[in-house]
Amino acid sequence: MIDEFTDISKILSGGLEYHTVKIRGWLHSRRSSGGIHFLLVRDGTGSIQCTTKRDRVKPEDFDLTGKLPLESVMELQGTVREDMRAPGGYEILVEGVEAKHVAQEDFPIAKKFHGPEFLLDNRHLWIRSTKMQTILRIRSKMLEAAREWLKLNGYTEFHAPVLITAAVEGGSTLFSVKYFDRDAYLTQSWQLYAEAAIASLGKIYTIAPSFRAEKSRTRRHLTEYWHLELEIPWCNLEGIMKVEEEMLTHICHTLCREVPNELKALGKEPELLLKVQPPFKRITYDKVVEILQNDGVKFEWGDDLGWMEEKRLASKFDSPFFVTYYPTGVKAFYHKPDPRRPEVTLSADLLAPEGYGEITGGGQRIDDLDELLRRVQEGNLNPDDYKWYIDLRRYGSAPHSGFGLGVERTLAWICKLGHIRDAIAFPRLINRVFP
Repeated sequence: MIDEFTDISKILSGGLEYHTVKIRGWLHSRRSSGGIHFLLVRDGTGSIQCTTKRDRVKPEDFDLTGKLPLESVMELQGTVREDMRAPGGYEILVEGVEAKHVAQEDFPIAKKFHGPEFLLDNRHLWIRSTKMQTILRIRSKMLEAAREWLKLNGYTEFHAPVLITAAVEGGSTLFSVKYFDRDAYLTQSWQLYAEAAIASLGKIYTIAPSFRAEKSRTRRHLTEYWHLELEIPWCNLEGIMKVEEEMLTHICHTLCREVPNELKALGKEPELLLKVQPPFKRITYDKVVEILQNDGVKFEWGDDLGWMEEKRLASKFDSPFFVTYYPTGVKAFYHKPDPRRPEVTLSADLLAPEGYGEITGGGQRIDDLDELLRRVQEGNLNPDDYKWYIDLRRYGSAPHSGFGLGVERTLAWICKLGHIRDAIAFPRLINRVFP
């Protein structure tokens, strides 16, 4: 008698052929042919075909596996064998089965087309789908690879507040909340607190949610998204771009190496990620204006790049590229103006190719007190709201740079997703905050 359960992922990795194993999980799908039931069972680590033959099990067990509703929870015991016709190349020849929970018959998600709103309404069940399992596994591996690179390169993880009192990226996209007897806001970025922490910890990063109340109905906007952000002391614009391209290259190559089958299942050829190699191409904002105008796009110097402009531009590239030196008028107050040309900032956005657009934004920060005060004034901001942040330029200010990477946008490009909502388990959209 076997008392311990074996993870399905361990079985699929090979080496257990002809071993008797015991698994537990959810009934994902079933088909029958004569005296055989083919069950696809998942346990959270993977899915495996479990074959129940009439002449190998008790009659009651055969009947049970032929009528159990989908999503029932079951325990099965059987012998592992290799079978290239089975999903994953292995199957279990069932010898015994027990139903631990019999699901209701009316599982809402059937083998037919369901519209996006239906799947969003039933997101708590849709995340069990093979597609969402695959995306979420790649997401996990992507963040694991990022953390691996950061650890190898001497970064410390730092956590900043989610509740804040002043805007980082602009007041029009703040979510306000009641904080006892005063107003507070959900953070748009760890930016300002990170600049405080570099004097304590040096090179730092975070992976945390950010919130933007943008009334955008596009395929690339979420109101709550996950942010991978870095801040580095004694680093200039060129230095921070080098960090971005090296980290993203490590992520892409790791995914190509470790989850190629998952990428293929989503329609992404893994070898394309191997083509991501530093240094990435750099084009100036001035050049972008020229490119768009030559394409007949109504875009003037000083305009910010919107979704459609980014899509048009990113469609011309087959690898990530930087857009540099944005005008001061379209960047947040903390971006350092270029000393050689004060009307532009030492800033850079990284755009994903194939029309996906911006996946990171960053650059060099202002480190001079007078220059920061001037930018606060130019932005019509209240200096009292940023009193502690301004203090950082009084006590030990040093050149520093940073960036923020949108996890869902990056994942959407890597996985070739048609909509950003599929890059996260429970998306928050302008019209969606449930379930």
